[in-house]
Amino acid sequence: MRMAVFVVALMVTVAIIATSVDGKEFLDHREIEVQRLLKQLNKPALKSIKSEDGDIIDCVPITSQPAFDHPLLKNHTIQMRPSFIPEGGSTYTKKKTKATQVWQKNGECPEKTVPIRRITREEILRAKSIESFGKKNHQSIPDSNTNPGQNHEYAIMNLNNGNKYFGTSFIINLWKPEVQVPSEFSLAQTWLVSGFDNSRNTIEAGFQVYPGKYNDSNLRLFVYWTANGYQPGSGCYNNDCPGFLQMSNRVALGVSYYNTVSQYDGDQYELFIQIWKDDKNWWLKINEELVGYWPGGLFNSFGDGAPIVQWGGEIVNFKTDMKHTTTDMGSGHFADEGFKKASYFRNLMIVDEANSMKDPERLYPYVTNDACYNIKAGGGRPSWGANFFYGGPGQNEKCP
Repeated sequence: MRMAVFVVALMVTVAIIATSVDGKEFLDHREIEVQRLLKQLNKPALKSIKSEDGDIIDCVPITSQPAFDHPLLKNHTIQMRPSFIPEGGSTYTKKKTKATQVWQKNGECPEKTVPIRRITREEILRAKSIESFGKKNHQSIPDSNTNPGQNHEYAIMNLNNGNKYFGTSFIINLWKPEVQVPSEFSLAQTWLVSGFDNSRNTIEAGFQVYPGKYNDSNLRLFVYWTANGYQPGSGCYNNDCPGFLQMSNRVALGVSYYNTVSQYDGDQYELFIQIWKDDKNWWLKINEELVGYWPGGLFNSFGDGAPIVQWGGEIVNFKTDMKHTTTDMGSGHFADEGFKKASYFRNLMIVDEANSMKDPERLYPYVTNDACYNIKAGGGRPSWGANFFYGGPGQNEKCP
């Protein structure tokens, strides 16, 4: 009997030791992968700037930025400027209410460097996995009116009438929506879309509040791209993987605008965003600044343009306590409230096959649940061109 007890005790001890060893090996391997990713993304800087919101902005030489780690860009020749800039889009915003980035208050990056937000170990560990760091999930765009994507809700305008488009421009007013739980987000953006399912290509730009990624509730500029329908191995936010090639030494990606956001019945802070395809690459312009470009070689179905362009808001709803989220979209007020109360996109334009800026024709709205968030075409000032208001508070009497 004593021998049997001894054998059982020995087996339990061995199992505990083995588990501890395996656990330590797993943790060591994970830490090695985290440090490898940090080294890959945080390139040596000529200068670093501490922003008052806690971010550190590294001024990295243009030729050393993370984009060049992409295998398709190993021998890429930098395009210093686009071959042309489409004319005709409205860039007018009052100087007083033109949004600026928080980090710019504490310094600037030298010429021939680009400002890149430093990634922290904690930010990587907040991702579901190291492989998913910087990635959206594969249901980040509505497939159809009957399949909006699990937990995702939208209030967007669609342009999908059989033509091909080579860019878009618009003016958006900036709000800081309240997000109920860190794993949810609220954003406003444009999508250029081509392809289907796992071959879907997108180019995206806009603003988001995403505590689960950034560990705060600040409004942040973001860009995104995918060439495989948001599957692993292609695309990411900002500079979170090799891809987007930054050219500006003044505008950073993934950074805060929280000091210049719109106020209910008060000042409306705006930003002009333009995306277009030149001979090969897809360029991004914010206000008057050429921020950078997505090299055309990253994509497999954008060569002859994008058949779908979308603008609007998106939130994630995880139904905490089995109720609809209280996460705001836009200002947190419905579109019907209008100017100075609701969020808006104005002066929507597209780039046609002749590389001219044109007003979009036959826009149609898509809303997942208009009791929670809605959209209203028009209603802006005569100078606003194609425009719409959108947004909402989420949970309310009609959206339980």
